[in-house]
Amino acid sequence: MIISPAQRTGDVREYYFSTKNREIAALNADGRTEPVINLGIGSPDGTPPSAAIDALVENARKDGVHGYQSYTGIPELRAAFASWYKRWYGVSLDPASEIQPLTGSKEGILITSLAFLNKGDKVLVPDPGYPTYSSASRLCEATPVYYDLIEEKGWQPDLDALEKTDLTGVKMMWTNYPNMPTGAPADPGLYERLVDFGRSHGILICNDNPYSFILTEEHHSILSVPGAKEVCLELNSLSKAHNMAGWRIGMVASSADVVKEILKVKSQLDSGMFRPLQLAAVEALAQGPEWFEKLNAEYRRRRVAAGRIFDLLAVSYNHDSQGLFLWGKVPEGQDPVAVSDRLLHEAGVFITPGFVFGRNGRDRLRISLCAPVERLERAYEKIKAVL
Repeated sequence: MIISPAQRTGDVREYYFSTKNREIAALNADGRTEPVINLGIGSPDGTPPSAAIDALVENARKDGVHGYQSYTGIPELRAAFASWYKRWYGVSLDPASEIQPLTGSKEGILITSLAFLNKGDKVLVPDPGYPTYSSASRLCEATPVYYDLIEEKGWQPDLDALEKTDLTGVKMMWTNYPNMPTGAPADPGLYERLVDFGRSHGILICNDNPYSFILTEEHHSILSVPGAKEVCLELNSLSKAHNMAGWRIGMVASSADVVKEILKVKSQLDSGMFRPLQLAAVEALAQGPEWFEKLNAEYRRRRVAAGRIFDLLAVSYNHDSQGLFLWGKVPEGQDPVAVSDRLLHEAGVFITPGFVFGRNGRDRLRISLCAPVERLERAYEKIKAVL
């Protein structure tokens, strides 16, 4: 390399699933009789709403839709997001000033961090939690400060304990419910306490909310708490709830001044989302309860099939877990990394070891529900054969 990398990347590693997928690809290329069954990353395998696909195809054939688009998204999309939030979360948003479409909510994590973090700032990050919260903070030369999520407290933050810690320099806090990786549900009472916590300490609460329609009976947003826009922002996306992960369509919602700061950064990074994609998203957001009923009927079947794998491994787990994953504790004395490696190399099945999500995941495994029941059953049989 002719020059040295930026110092800000020194503490950042390639995303775990990027390296693991290369390993799995190498195993598949090595003449295996059957490809590895990958139950790792949560990439929905279902088909998006047909109306969204039709809108994408029809509009992509039109003239005048292939140029640069507005950085703020087309009015139709912002209005659709606002209607979606009102219909399902009971939250009123001004589509002109309180919503910013994103190229997926993962982009939003970095853009939010760039917009608000200075070198040396601190960020409260859940453990276990999505690794991108930490890496985005480090790329901004801020310091992740981990707060514990433990099973005994329902995988929710102990705000009383946090109140007793030194919060000097803490500027942001990441939260995520229904939680990934634990599957813990959203709790309106927790959202109220988080809003109070953020207001009391001058901390921006950043709630990542992509799983609110997966295996849930009710749909919650932190922005439903009175006054939440003053101290919170919320990321959301069509990736999980509409089977549109590869389409990269997300959004951030908050007060107009917060959204304005995020737009400052985003407008430097891209030139707007492809218009036919935005029009397709409008159709997806219009889906009614029948779409989610069908979606969750399938995920319930998959949760049972994934549970059989955990039962086979003597892994304990919550049978009513929400979101796209099943999170379980291995028997005492077992090493989840060793279990995962053995299943990959001997059974040809990949299950994620929990250390990826933090030290509170060191005794855990995670199974993605983004595989048909038939594939989960095949994974069960392959694992059973090597145990």
